[in-house]
Amino acid sequence: MKNLPALKTLLDSPKKVAIVTHFKPDADALGSSLGLAGFLKKKGHSVSVVSPSDFPDFLSWMSGSESVIALSKKSKELLAKATVEFNQADIIFCLDFSSLSRINDLTDIVKNASAKKVMIDHHLEPENFAEFQKWNVSSASTAQLVFELIDELGEKKKIDSSIANCLYAGLMTDTGSFRHNNTTAREFEVANELVSAGANPSEVARLIYDVNSLSRLKLIGFALNQKLTVLTEYRTAYITLSQDELKKLDAQTGDTEGLVNYGLSVKDVQLAVLMYDRGEEIKISFRSLGDFSVNDFARKHFEGGGHKNAAGGSSKQTLEQTLKKFLDLLPEYKESLNP
Repeated sequence: MKNLPALKTLLDSPKKVAIVTHFKPDADALGSSLGLAGFLKKKGHSVSVVSPSDFPDFLSWMSGSESVIALSKKSKELLAKATVEFNQADIIFCLDFSSLSRINDLTDIVKNASAKKVMIDHHLEPENFAEFQKWNVSSASTAQLVFELIDELGEKKKIDSSIANCLYAGLMTDTGSFRHNNTTAREFEVANELVSAGANPSEVARLIYDVNSLSRLKLIGFALNQKLTVLTEYRTAYITLSQDELKKLDAQTGDTEGLVNYGLSVKDVQLAVLMYDRGEEIKISFRSLGDFSVNDFARKHFEGGGHKNAAGGSSKQTLEQTLKKFLDLLPEYKESLNP
């Protein structure tokens, strides 16, 4: 962070801080937010964490999760509460997103707030909306960047076990349990530091991967047994889930997390896609292997983006129309998918 001294000066006296992460936060988004919140509270700041939506129940073990202002379309009261937090804040930390559109209904509220803004993120092509930026696409997770910021501030000793577990969860999940190609020696170094600070790798992994609702397991079984389609000609696998199917299986927020990776695990598949109907839009997850950039694909065709091999997108068309659009695009990319 080039302007680190100015941020350090800003944080040297108690401030009112608001932390916001992206819509439908995952473990990295929530873990980095709660880890940072825990650290800032230990420095004497008044801190609130806001999410533009609810978050998966399997992340509710994270310290501070019970205090997150998680917005709901049905609650104007929560939106009003979040608005007050942003309007009164001296500093707003924006974590795990690089475009304000990723916070949905909070976009204009955060954009127009008078607070100093700090963006901490690792996604491609960021907007320049923040006075302070800690941005590194080479970093596997935002949680790792939060750890590095704390270290740069010279306050690593303030990281306790609760903070370390939150940050470790983000690092672990965004590296796919240290299996993805974004895992380097640096990720293991940070993991080692977090474990030394009190993170419990086996317990964090258990809480995230091995505590499932029955409905989530049934959703996974249904998706793999009846909805997984493999197109060998294009080395592509896809799954689609309609609103009716999600409702019938009692799917909750976070239940589709990681589902797209099953498609990518099929032998010889280069591109995996998950599409599901949220009602207001079709949510799309893309995963790829090798040189095929799903970031470029999502940005060009589905108003999305992310990382080279992991990206997201959306569509305002129906699920059927979105799938047709995707399938019609594949011939154009056949050569790229068959290197």
